[in-house]
Amino acid sequence: MVYTVKTYNNINKIGLRELGNGFQIDGDHKENPDAYIIRSENLHGVTFPDQLKAIARAGAGTNNIPIEAATAQGIVVFNTPGANANAVKEAVLAATLLSARDYIAANEWINTLTGADVPKQVEAGKKQFAGSEIAGKTIGVIGLGAIGARIANDAVRLGMNVIGYDPYVSVETAWGLNRAIVRATDIQEIFKKSDYITIHVPLTDETRETFNHDAFDVMEKDVTIINFARGELVNQAALFDAIEAGVVKRYITDFGTEDLLNQEKITVLPHVGGSTEEAELNCAIMAGQTIRRFMETGEIINAINFPNVKQALTTPFRITLINRNVPNIVARISTRVSDAGINISNIINRSKGDYAYTLIDLDEADLTRVQALAADFETAENIVKVRIIKK
Repeated sequence: MVYTVKTYNNINKIGLRELGNGFQIDGDHKENPDAYIIRSENLHGVTFPDQLKAIARAGAGTNNIPIEAATAQGIVVFNTPGANANAVKEAVLAATLLSARDYIAANEWINTLTGADVPKQVEAGKKQFAGSEIAGKTIGVIGLGAIGARIANDAVRLGMNVIGYDPYVSVETAWGLNRAIVRATDIQEIFKKSDYITIHVPLTDETRETFNHDAFDVMEKDVTIINFARGELVNQAALFDAIEAGVVKRYITDFGTEDLLNQEKITVLPHVGGSTEEAELNCAIMAGQTIRRFMETGEIINAINFPNVKQALTTPFRITLINRNVPNIVARISTRVSDAGINISNIINRSKGDYAYTLIDLDEADLTRVQALAADFETAENIVKVRIIKK
């Protein structure tokens, strides 16, 4: 079987090779494909084609995808966590150094000099750019996922004191954190004790405007705020007040709005934190691998809207179901298979919120009987999407 994929935003061609020969990319059926692979394409307001089963975002953030609408149509949304983590880590460390030494302003100043005595002008004026060293300073890292953990570990290696805050840190990540990192149990500890603060959390109702008036009120003066996560994590009115009061020495962000541009103590970059050749390739590879695994086996890894589901396919056919998460749904699914006279070899059901995902491996080699069962499921209440996968 050949699956069809539509790509947006010039996905790295080498990464797309991970799909293998069983996929047609941007071909004749691209307007009604099995899957999308995208980067920054805004899908809000887009009508998804009936055949669409999956969307892979070649990156971590998925704010450009209408998750609820996709879920209601039985479309699994994937991202590629960690694929651009090293790129963003390096960008944040560079921002930290830029804040400490203000190299950008120094470069702009020296380019204004003219005349044969430029060296003398340099020596006379360079004192205004005397900065500070980051060794011995305290950096607070909010969010210890793939990016935050790397920043925290490298900051320790650079001689900084590191405080990390993440109430949801995974066991795997915790094992990889340097022992010198102090774990904060309250985000207020980050605000009160840090010379530099960098944030690496998704944008949710809980995290929106993490940096607000209350947060800035407890900070010491001359704090640098680094935001390579999402612009909406910072309340801009509160930020401007904090800069005016001398609480925030510099704000460095990868998310520009008109209000932030051409401000003396604000450095805005054009959303380039994760934009390296290596990161784009890594994201494309992971997206390709994820889509291939999902389409060929039905397994889900790194989905935003459905739980991870893995089960080795050992029978001739597998049926996958996206269903509403309602009481007794597994029992009703099993009953329909039994009524069809087919034995279940393995079944796994995992839920996330209002929806669930079910894998059913069937001891049945007759495709006609499997297709009849799938057709029966398609008419069943609370079943959103049905697929047949052949081993």
